[in-house]
Amino acid sequence: MRNTLGWALVGLGSLALTLMTQAQDADPAGAQKPHSGRPSEPLPGPYRAWLDCPGGEIRFGLELAKDPTTGAWSAWYQNGPEREPIARVGMENGTWTMHFDPYGSTASAPLSPRHRSLHGKWHRDLGGGKSTLLNFHAIPTRHPLYRVEQPPKESGLSLARRYKVQFSEDKHHSVGLFDLDPDSGRVDATFLTTLGDYRYLSGVLDGPDLTLAAFDGAHAFLFKAKVQPDGTLQGDFWSRDVWHETWTASPDPEVTLPDPFGLTRFVGGVPLEKLAFPDVEGQTRSLADPAFAGQARLIVLLGTWCPNCNDLTKYLVELHQRYAAKDLSILGLAFEFGDDPQRHTQAVQRYIEHHSVPYPILIAGPHNKQKAAKIFPVLDQVMAYPTTLFLDAQGNVQAVYTGFSGPATGAHHQKLREAFERRIDTLLAGQD
Repeated sequence: MRNTLGWALVGLGSLALTLMTQAQDADPAGAQKPHSGRPSEPLPGPYRAWLDCPGGEIRFGLELAKDPTTGAWSAWYQNGPEREPIARVGMENGTWTMHFDPYGSTASAPLSPRHRSLHGKWHRDLGGGKSTLLNFHAIPTRHPLYRVEQPPKESGLSLARRYKVQFSEDKHHSVGLFDLDPDSGRVDATFLTTLGDYRYLSGVLDGPDLTLAAFDGAHAFLFKAKVQPDGTLQGDFWSRDVWHETWTASPDPEVTLPDPFGLTRFVGGVPLEKLAFPDVEGQTRSLADPAFAGQARLIVLLGTWCPNCNDLTKYLVELHQRYAAKDLSILGLAFEFGDDPQRHTQAVQRYIEHHSVPYPILIAGPHNKQKAAKIFPVLDQVMAYPTTLFLDAQGNVQAVYTGFSGPATGAHHQKLREAFERRIDTLLAGQD
């Protein structure tokens, strides 16, 4: 009898330990994670991921996949409708590491012997000894990024499609574009500014509380706001761990921004042959180099660190494929983080490889706009990266376009493409 009772108690103790272990390993959102006695690889599949910033969680989607034949890993990040591959991922010395090329940033997390959730750091090198460091987390789950307690169909609140937006630290207004699903409360959005757009933002409207976030390896954005009784928005904006400002927005279906073709002026004064910069091979090239000549020319001021520039570069690669045979020449001038020429060269080389850029990119100098204006003095200012100059066959600048409205801006992006191609066609035709 005593032995029987003892074994029963042992059995109950083992059951309790098993249940406790399963509870520790269970994902808060419902996923179950197997464990072993040594660090292992992460689970393939979708994750709810986030960065900790001073304003809260910057949430984004993450998906991991492993090739069953080669064992190679792949990964994608997701912000609303945007789903993009992460350049390089895998185990490095027992740590799961994701490299967000070409932005010089990594998210890494040591793997626990028992848990498959990822908890580590996101680090971005900003050059000159400066960097960003935020806590990074990812939990395997198929649940949505947000739980909505009061969707718009219940709260009776909504969002306009278009707002006039004022950020407290910006002297110019912006344009907010919002797409709300009243049933789920899901919101896809972006902000248009005179310098470019905020790319793909996603989040929810839960009662009067609006939350939007985005992470793409470079941007780490968090927006919060409350819908006011009069339909306006009042909120806060955080970027990474260093920036915070307030913002307000008023519904305005007619709000626009200044014409990007009128924000930066070509002032000349320095002939193209006097402007020369090294390429990735270290050879100094003049902007008047015959190799850069064409019936139409684009000179683009960019930074490999700049998401808007990356969006533009994808489009320029497309333009090269369509127009190179018609004698369009494209040339990039890269302005990079820090003051280390070797680091600049490495960043541009990675950028060229990442985007399979078929045209040359020269290394112009540091990204500071005041320094860039002195390095490239033919403009009255360097207001934004990117900035695109349109030149005719004789090297005369016919137009300057400031910033870039990327794919997240929908019809605005399509309008930009039409404007670019209309000017290229005009230059190729030899007209003013």
